[in-house]
Amino acid sequence: MPWKNEKDPYRIWLSEIILQQTRVKQGQSYYEKFLSAFPRITDLASAPRKKVFKLWEGLGYYSRCRNLLETAKKIAKDYKGKFPDNFEKIAALKGIGPYTASAISSFAFKLPYPVVDGNVHRVLSRYFGITTTTELAIGKKFFNSLALALLDKKRPGVYNQAIMDFGAVICKPRNPLCKSCVQRDDCIAFQNGWVDILPVKKKKSERRTRWFYYFVFENESGQVFIRRRDEEDIWKHLYEFYLLESNHALNRKQLSDSISNKLGKEGYKIKRFSSVQKQLLTHQTIHGQFISISIRTTPDFLKAFSPVSRKKIREYPFPKLIQSFIAVQDSIGPKTNQPVK
Repeated sequence: MPWKNEKDPYRIWLSEIILQQTRVKQGQSYYEKFLSAFPRITDLASAPRKKVFKLWEGLGYYSRCRNLLETAKKIAKDYKGKFPDNFEKIAALKGIGPYTASAISSFAFKLPYPVVDGNVHRVLSRYFGITTTTELAIGKKFFNSLALALLDKKRPGVYNQAIMDFGAVICKPRNPLCKSCVQRDDCIAFQNGWVDILPVKKKKSERRTRWFYYFVFENESGQVFIRRRDEEDIWKHLYEFYLLESNHALNRKQLSDSISNKLGKEGYKIKRFSSVQKQLLTHQTIHGQFISISIRTTPDFLKAFSPVSRKKIREYPFPKLIQSFIAVQDSIGPKTNQPVK
């Protein structure tokens, strides 16, 4: 992994933010793309928002990208482009919690702060037989206190990396290598047969279901109308077509009637309905359908939208649902019925 044994706080921070809720294999390519485009934090701070979000496209959890850009700008302005070497100042930066602040502090500046990621939590939970979950505030505080008590204060970075690697390679979530583990004689979970039930995880919350119907309006010049999402909701600062959201599925007649109510009887033509696609988010399921519509004149409700050519549209950052819709055809219109994963 390119960030292994890294000492540069900018690179450590970038890797940690990218790897939140992201598999290592996928995150590595984004890490390398970002460093190529923005080798220094000042390069990231001065980059156009659209370019940064376009590079992030496909990673999801776009609040990470917004925080990344905001923190880069703050460091460029308030710290003259250099990461602060103080834990409290690092932790106060947007999008940086105790875990990431500890990682930067210990790896870059050799400060005595424990890094408690999922691997470390699993090792400590099994070794000491702890049933408290870190998904609750009291659990996070407990494990952070325990990790601090165990930390090698003289070599915090080396210790943190070692216990993280131990959890990733030996004390794995599934099929841990207990038979060859040098800690098994002292491991409470191994001695009591609790390896498969520790660490304890909180029950998953109920998933919200939403239906997004995108009207892809195309004028006689071949331009389609898009806008940036600025609401406090999923996919903030990404782009989209005209959206009709519903709390239940709509059929073609209902969608056609909705279009007719907005455009009247004449001046438009419904070209096609896409199949329904699905995107799974952490706590939401999004069902999306695209209705391609040609129009002769621009109605008032599209005045807040930007007309963009098919060639230029690929330069804008979109949610994966829309990105998939655009990517599978030369013209705006679906050709597959594959769900977005």
